[in-house]
Amino acid sequence: MENYTHDIPTKILFGKGQIAHLPEILAGYGRRVLLCYGGGSIKKTGLYDEIMTLLKDFTVIECGGIEPNPRISSVERGAKLCREHNVDVILAAGGGSVIDCAKAIAVGTFYEGDLWEMVLTAREGRKALPLVDILTLSATGSEYDGGGVITNPETNEKLGGSYTYPAVSICDPTYTFTVSPYQTAAGSADIMSHVMEGYFAETTDSILSDGIAEALLKTVIKCLPVALKEPDNYAARASLMSASSIACSGIPEYGKKWSGWPCHALEHELSAWYDITHGAGLAILTPRWMRYVLAKDPEQVRPQLARFARNVWGLAGDDEMVLAEQGIAALEKFFADAGLPMTLTELGITDEHFAEMAVHADRGGRLSHSWIPLMPEDSEAILRMCL
Repeated sequence: MENYTHDIPTKILFGKGQIAHLPEILAGYGRRVLLCYGGGSIKKTGLYDEIMTLLKDFTVIECGGIEPNPRISSVERGAKLCREHNVDVILAAGGGSVIDCAKAIAVGTFYEGDLWEMVLTAREGRKALPLVDILTLSATGSEYDGGGVITNPETNEKLGGSYTYPAVSICDPTYTFTVSPYQTAAGSADIMSHVMEGYFAETTDSILSDGIAEALLKTVIKCLPVALKEPDNYAARASLMSASSIACSGIPEYGKKWSGWPCHALEHELSAWYDITHGAGLAILTPRWMRYVLAKDPEQVRPQLARFARNVWGLAGDDEMVLAEQGIAALEKFFADAGLPMTLTELGITDEHFAEMAVHADRGGRLSHSWIPLMPEDSEAILRMCL
């Protein structure tokens, strides 16, 4: 088990009606608020009106239309609004994309220079506006971490970095009742990927972390089918929302070596080029990555995938290779049963840019130094398996 340091400065207000605390929370930072949101779903659900009623005594500047894969242009627009209107605090209402963008805006407001350069060199510790969020989608965990992912369509890059933690996250599961089945499933695939990216790693003696990871995975496996069948099932939605926050918080990786998060590295390439839904891309990639690394280094991978099969899927048997293959099949079936696409061909993606993607995914040696090292030719092969 490795040494670790962990600090989450975010306060979470979880449960029904927690939005009632919004005025007092924001007032602690000031009265001039930048409201960030996406394509307008908060207006359709009534959340926008609820926010505006609660903030009747505040000056609210709006930054709507933030994309599902937030673009640098939205960061630039939001930072400009903050500077022009002397904004005191940012309020992000939406899912992870909106919160990610708001984090970059919070830092970008004070950044001197080109904001894409800020993304390229993103790190914690830079000056930032305070950020509060209202979560509406269980997926990325951005409500409980300091990271964000920003896309530059001009360079076909989608990059993650460290920006700032939300000061307060309001997590009311009822705001996810209207999320579509597809986005519910894709968000759940993202939650599971956040867990699995750290679970499959070189460190195998961090018993607590692995137990937390397995519990999170079993929570999603149990609750996603319920949420798809009964969208307003509070218990299922609440469990998915809690799992979302914890999955990407670093808690399931206590004492573990960094794995490189290979599936995220590859998916960011796909959504940078094709603007696909992040969780859907991960659902396609993850089983293929598993099969590839199992064949590439069975001595390292087979025991871990067998443990995954036993402890997460409840499978039994003495042959670790058979168990490993059964665990991968169970995961693939789970995603397919949830209605997610299982090939890139279904999303209209060809192999045209795979070679370029594979090279870029290893930026900084991320994949060539991952748990099971992937050279560009390995990454390209995995992408081809996904067609």
